[in-house]
Amino acid sequence: MTPARATRVSSVAPAYLLLTLTALLWAGNAVSSRWAPGHVSPQVITTLRWAVACAVLAPFAARRLAAEWPLLRPHWLRILLMGGLGYTAFNCLFYAAGVHTGAVNLALFQGAIPVLVIVLNRLAYRVPVTLGQMLGVVLTLIGAGIAATHGDWTVLTRLDFNRGDVLVFGACLLYAGYTIVLPTRPKVSALAFFAAMAIAAFVTSLPPLAVEWATGHAVWPGLEGWAMVAFVGLGPSLLAQLFFMRGVELIGPNRAGLFVNLVPIFGAILAVLLVGEPFGAIQAVALALVLGGIACAERLKPAPAAATPEAAYSQTRTRRM
Repeated sequence: MTPARATRVSSVAPAYLLLTLTALLWAGNAVSSRWAPGHVSPQVITTLRWAVACAVLAPFAARRLAAEWPLLRPHWLRILLMGGLGYTAFNCLFYAAGVHTGAVNLALFQGAIPVLVIVLNRLAYRVPVTLGQMLGVVLTLIGAGIAATHGDWTVLTRLDFNRGDVLVFGACLLYAGYTIVLPTRPKVSALAFFAAMAIAAFVTSLPPLAVEWATGHAVWPGLEGWAMVAFVGLGPSLLAQLFFMRGVELIGPNRAGLFVNLVPIFGAILAVLLVGEPFGAIQAVALALVLGGIACAERLKPAPAAATPEAAYSQTRTRRM
């Protein structure tokens, strides 16, 4: 390996770790969304998860947020939309979808996020799509499909698509939009920016919560419900979002988006650990395909990485803010 290549690999290695941990935490969120009904309602858990995230962030981010507020204030509408749509609306739709549709549907639709990221990035910013990215998308989608169906493709012929699937697709579209806008965030610290978006997510979650409560559908958590709230507030809401933000910053939206298809793989692994399901050849093949797809996207990207249109776009857009 040449010194230049070794430098490039070492510079993006943290992104691989952070995005893998993000997928693991999101897999835990998917498990929680299927366990939540009966323990806590969709809008209640959405509001409480961001309340937990904001409470934990406050001691660490309050001073920095106050210091950088003059730089954030001109972008308050962008922050409100990113927090409200990428965080609150995504979670509201995702939890609501879990009430109406099955785990296979949730995993398959979530696998569309990398495709949506690439398409939206192309339409919005004219970011070119490389051969490696296309091959990576295909392989990771196949791997995600195998994980979601447990290798039984006949499951797809028996899927009953309903309004839950429309909800989860809408959620994925919102998160893909959030992902491609991330590189344009204001030039402030990641901690201050995320704290501002977490506050925006909490504030925008209150109207849907009021509607759920007024219609008599609110379910407040008991002991098990509070355990779920604590997990999704600290893991998927706080750590995963910070990890994902940094991963996108390091390697760009298109490449980072492929890691989303690790979610159903980790979901299967969690099922092995938590429910005792066997980890067999099907799960191994699915994992190999997803990892192979990510490897293809990385190996076949234009070199050097810093000169790619996607990287140039990310750096230029960030400098403009």
